Amino acid sequence: MKFIHAADLHVDSPLRGLDSYDGAPAERLRGATRQSLIALVDLAIKEQVALVIFAGDIYDGNWADFRTGLFFRDQMVRLRRAGVVVFIVKGNHDAESQITRQLPDVEGVYVFSALKSETFDFEDLAVAVHGRSFPHRAVPEDLVPLYPPPVPGRFNIGVLHTSLTGREGHDPYAPTSVDVLVDKGYDYFALGHVHAREVVRESSPRIVFPGNLQGRHAKEIGPKGCELVTVEGGIIAAAEFIALDVVRWHDLHLDASGLTTLDALARHFLRHIEELVVDARDRLHAVRVLVHGESSLHRIEAEQPGSLAAAIQAATQDMDEVDVWVEQVHLRLRSPLDRSAAAERADAFGEVVRLVDAIGTSDDDLKAWFVAQLADMRALPSGLADIDPHTLDVDAMRTLLADAEATVLARLSGLDIGERAQ
Repeated sequence: MKFIHAADLHVDSPLRGLDSYDGAPAERLRGATRQSLIALVDLAIKEQVALVIFAGDIYDGNWADFRTGLFFRDQMVRLRRAGVVVFIVKGNHDAESQITRQLPDVEGVYVFSALKSETFDFEDLAVAVHGRSFPHRAVPEDLVPLYPPPVPGRFNIGVLHTSLTGREGHDPYAPTSVDVLVDKGYDYFALGHVHAREVVRESSPRIVFPGNLQGRHAKEIGPKGCELVTVEGGIIAAAEFIALDVVRWHDLHLDASGLTTLDALARHFLRHIEELVVDARDRLHAVRVLVHGESSLHRIEAEQPGSLAAAIQAATQDMDEVDVWVEQVHLRLRSPLDRSAAAERADAFGEVVRLVDAIGTSDDDLKAWFVAQLADMRALPSGLADIDPHTLDVDAMRTLLADAEATVLARLSGLDIGERAQ
């Protein structure tokens, strides 16, 4: 007997802000949650699985219209026509109170009650599936103690949407512990809610967060998919993660130390990208890039802001047989400037270096100066207008200060593009 365990589909998640990215493959990104579910159904049919288990958050919230529900229902009909039984618990995003629109049920698709824990027992498959849905978005209590006892002679699966003892970036819903899960006596706990895959316990019982089916933004990086589990004689014979994402997100840290030209930066980027996509060239790869290190590229960027991001964007145009979209480029470069020598200069160049050094003497001094300067500005720079300066971390402030210094020094050195043209 085989089954698939998936969670956190967030079908038709809105992916806000895509229209603000020039050249973003918006339609492919918005359709990714649907395509990953289609891929899951294709996998279930191909592998002839007996069960598919969804551990919550099928939807991102109430449907904008019926098309979202109709799409999911159509995929469930595909599974049922292939003889696959489906089990669903509702999580915080698709709790009973969250989804108000309704469609006719699909026979053989079992949705666990939000009022009490339930067991679905299938003698022919020798499997029993236990679970309970969320009645509301916030469930502060441990649901597991009220789950039914294991059914003798069955492979017992518990389905639970939970934060366990807490996971970074996730609200503490239906909290519980591994010890509580173990004491239940089940063979497998199919968990949901946490978007990063995690094998919490290997066996007795196997406890797994499969992660979400499709990454939705730059913080949900790496392969996304489901668990494919094979049970023989009431024992797990094999458990495999299957990647089903159609868009894969990456966070690429690019060390530019020693690079001196935009061409060198582009080649450096391409080498790293090829390593990232080598095992998944059939997907769209969305990349957030951080360029860091000590490099004279810092001066090039100061002379003409946007040069480094444009060079990286241009490099993607040279790639064959793989789709790469650079979502953002962040810079954390340091100038190879000899600060000690520069600070000794008696001109404006030296005065700027001394001022920056004085401002950055301590984190507290830097923050106080930074907040004071922003308070005196009538219009904040792009990217800061919606930010409370008191909430900025010191590293971000130092980066902004270094960028400002580089721009001023470039102009003072007569390196500004406009000045050279005169």
